[in-house]
Amino acid sequence: MFKHHGNKRNLRHNLKIASLLSFVAGLVNVAGFLAVQKLTTNVTGHFAFFVDEIFKLNFKQGFIYFLYIFFFFLGSFFSSLLVEFLLRRNEKYSYVIPTAIESIILFGIAVFGKHLIIQNPDFIAYSLLFAMGLQNSLVTKISNATVRTTHLTGLFTDLGIELSQLFFYHEDSFRKKLFVSIKLRITIISFFFIGGITGGIFYSNVGLRVLLIGVMALLLGLLYDRIRFNAFLLQRKYRRRIVQFKSK
Repeated sequence: MFKHHGNKRNLRHNLKIASLLSFVAGLVNVAGFLAVQKLTTNVTGHFAFFVDEIFKLNFKQGFIYFLYIFFFFLGSFFSSLLVEFLLRRNEKYSYVIPTAIESIILFGIAVFGKHLIIQNPDFIAYSLLFAMGLQNSLVTKISNATVRTTHLTGLFTDLGIELSQLFFYHEDSFRKKLFVSIKLRITIISFFFIGGITGGIFYSNVGLRVLLIGVMALLLGLLYDRIRFNAFLLQRKYRRRIVQFKSK
């Protein structure tokens, strides 16, 4: 799911990571909005509010909106910097550490969010935007820009374009590629909605602790990858022994 990069990935890998991370993004989006009434998975709306506040000469509030944008950017920058560094040192940790950092951030907000809502609600928004910038950069880099999980505007645009192309392009090879892309986009959108619905249902009972569901999802994703990798190593070792036995 995580460990395959770029051209080594196939549709199955992308569907798995898209399902997991879009679910987490949908969960964070709704939980963050219900907690602090701010969008915490994308910055498009924040940029509009930032410009509006600047024109009103309300620079203090404008600076806060600027920080929302900046922390999403900072998360993306930090994630890419970390992945590039780890790829040169120890490739197997290139996705583990960024995902672990995201999990720690979500865990921290889940545990201390009740107090932060009263004392410093903007810190919640900054933290969640950083985490989502980190996630979006990580999955974009891993999938070679095939998968994006934190916002739906571009996904619905691309989905509309690709669905319209089905009426005009009838070559089997082209239609096969279209169906693959459509399937991936529908998966991302569906799991984003599922994550959002999950966040909305449980937030009314447990508040920001609903983010623990996202933490568990991320950790289970890492565990799944580790189990699969160990199984692959055992299988390869077994095959080598068979080859050695036959050669004797």
